[in-house]
Amino acid sequence: MLLIHCPYCQEERPELEFRNTGEAHIERPKDIAAISDAEFEKFFFIRANPKGVTYERWRHIHGCARFFNAVRDTVSDRFVTTYKAGQPRVEVERGEDGMLQIREPQS
Repeated sequence: MLLIHCPYCQEERPELEFRNTGEAHIERPKDIAAISDAEFEKFFFIRANPKGVTYERWRHIHGCARFFNAVRDTVSDRFVTTYKAGQPRVEVERGEDGMLQIREPQS
């Protein structure tokens, strides 16, 4: 069973309690009425489908019901980290062992 960490409940719960709601950190148009049909199509329908690291929005449906973001490796289906919605995008990198890990901020 896949366990997912909810950053609000602060615990790992079974994947059946969650729903993937799509790509995270989508840049939305400032004035949607002023964009062309092609720009609207790109914003509304076209999403990345990467092999490897992906940033997703999830919802803890059968728990706190809140939205949060997750960094997941689509090859292994491993969750690297989860963080609250509205927080900045977390950067990740491959370690020497080949596993994904959170990139420490440069000071």
